[in-house]
Amino acid sequence: MKAYEAQKIRNVAILGHSGSGKSNLIEAILYTGGKLDRISKPTDAAKITSSLGLTSLEYKDYKYNIIDTPGYFDFESEVISSLLAVASVIIVADSTTSLQVGTDKALEFADDNNLPRFIFVNKIDSEKADYYKVLDELKQRYGKKIAPFHIPWGKGDSFKGYINVVDLFAKKYNGKNCDIVDMPDDINDELEPVRAMLMEAVAESDEDLLEKYFNGETFTQQEIHRGLRKGVISGDIIPVLCGSTAKSIGIHTLLDMIADFLPSPLDKMTIDKKEFEGQIFKTLIDSFVGRVSYLKVIQGSLRPDMEVNNLNKRTKEKIGKIYTVTNNGLEETELANAGDIVAITKLQTSLTGDTLAEKLDAKTQELPKFPKPQMLVAIEPLNKGDDEKILQGLNRLMDEDQSFTWERNPETKQTVVGVQGDIHINSIKDKLKEKFGVDVKIEDLKVPYRETIKGKSDVQGKHKKQSGGHGQYGDVKIRFEPSDKKFEFTEELFGGSVPKSYVPAVEKGLIESMEKGVLAGYPMTNLKATLYDGSYHDVDSSEMAFKIAANLAYKKGIEEAHPILLEPIMDLTIIVPDEYMGDVIGDINRKRGRVLGMEAYKQGKQIIKAQAPEVEIFKYAIDLKALTQGQGYFEMEFNGYEEVPSQLAEKIISDAHKESSKTE
Repeated sequence: MKAYEAQKIRNVAILGHSGSGKSNLIEAILYTGGKLDRISKPTDAAKITSSLGLTSLEYKDYKYNIIDTPGYFDFESEVISSLLAVASVIIVADSTTSLQVGTDKALEFADDNNLPRFIFVNKIDSEKADYYKVLDELKQRYGKKIAPFHIPWGKGDSFKGYINVVDLFAKKYNGKNCDIVDMPDDINDELEPVRAMLMEAVAESDEDLLEKYFNGETFTQQEIHRGLRKGVISGDIIPVLCGSTAKSIGIHTLLDMIADFLPSPLDKMTIDKKEFEGQIFKTLIDSFVGRVSYLKVIQGSLRPDMEVNNLNKRTKEKIGKIYTVTNNGLEETELANAGDIVAITKLQTSLTGDTLAEKLDAKTQELPKFPKPQMLVAIEPLNKGDDEKILQGLNRLMDEDQSFTWERNPETKQTVVGVQGDIHINSIKDKLKEKFGVDVKIEDLKVPYRETIKGKSDVQGKHKKQSGGHGQYGDVKIRFEPSDKKFEFTEELFGGSVPKSYVPAVEKGLIESMEKGVLAGYPMTNLKATLYDGSYHDVDSSEMAFKIAANLAYKKGIEEAHPILLEPIMDLTIIVPDEYMGDVIGDINRKRGRVLGMEAYKQGKQIIKAQAPEVEIFKYAIDLKALTQGQGYFEMEFNGYEEVPSQLAEKIISDAHKESSKTE
């Protein structure tokens, strides 16, 4: 594929609710552009898309770089990555249902990133299609911004094609494709109000056009296109198009309108440097090629064999070959100009978000802000001995997916993975199998409980052992009480009852003892121990003897000081639409949580500040999506530990004893 200048490039991301037909739209575009022989049926078995996909094609002297994004909210980070590279978005809406959550979410992404957008209402050939219902719902939400560029011609059995409201021509579906035909006479009642609304949008885009509109003058087609393009690029106009991806209806017009109305890279950024600058917006791990980096050229040009700087890591990278990504794979290219999107292979240190540049003093691009993990789970290998392969696989997968985290918890001895939801963790599980040959099982997390005391005690710990020859002797008296610190040790010895040389052994013995509490074997915390008396033997005393004495004092002292069980408490920041506030707050209360406060957010949403026990919210990501129809979002952070209610504590302690007896 030849190199294109920025004004002839269109970088577009496809967004929308899962099942709306995003991937099918990509196929329809490729089919229309002569790159595919057929379009998959919507009923064909489809694998859940977990990663963005890039494909480029040439159509009527333009290069289209089109990025397909997953529809499931668990893969929101892929949408965020795609928006680093594009100048506009197409949002696919399903005409057979009400406006979906994913449509709203996509429009919100476009607003937040100041990106012009089209809404493509799909499946208009379906018996269940209701274009005007979707249009009305869009108008209710976004008002005068909504501008229908298409209206359907007929419906269900009487479906014939669609009307181009902008250029006033009809396209009739002949069973294979669409032909331009004369405007039907019976469409005027539907066309006139939509056309009038479109002319009003044109008028409001420019003062001269507004004056002409008020004077009752008719706009030329050139003025209409100029006004609409200006409004679309500014975000004041959201065009609505319609079609059918399954039958390639409306796709020619969609491609033409992308070129006519959506921005080139020049409309969204200043290109004024000769030296190369670019940003990686996606990293993929390919089983055959290895690391593949998708990169947007921001300034200058990129050529094979260039040496560039990674501005984030302060390392150098050697560019090998440059590729255009097509539906047939990677196609070598000799040049990529500013505004274009290409693929590079085998970069050594560069990852998603990194800025590459010829000069070290170039501007470092802003890093993408991915959502924090919303759900923690444990994964373990099905086959013993695969632990190392799991860790290697997770590290490699993090190169291409920065929205999950993992760590090996030394306390629970679990591999803990932080993900966005259940679909996300299942995707990671599948990738570990497919790419690294590791079968894993998903387990619930073990809660890192703690133990502490609420009371005080004063005890003696005495270790005396004589078995012939050298004996063992250590004797300590210790007061135990609660502390604000994890562990606090003091000594108030007088008269040499315990030699100073043995005091560190007493402290060490207590620290080692605190690794296991007396209730359920969980680590002890918030404890103060004061060594105030004891005795020793000139010959038989030793550091080990005093460590054992300290352990005896610990066990006795903790049991007498009202030991309790503690559980981790998490801070929650929850963002939900107003209409779900009651349900979400009620659910927090059922999870033994407490609401700390609420505040208004944006677009009819509220922020709820709350706290809840960690054990109750391991799967809160799933619960919140169910409560809010996928519109809720939250972040959590560890706050501290609080006492477990007595009835729950009894069961936890009992279960811990049963588990301990199994391993003994």
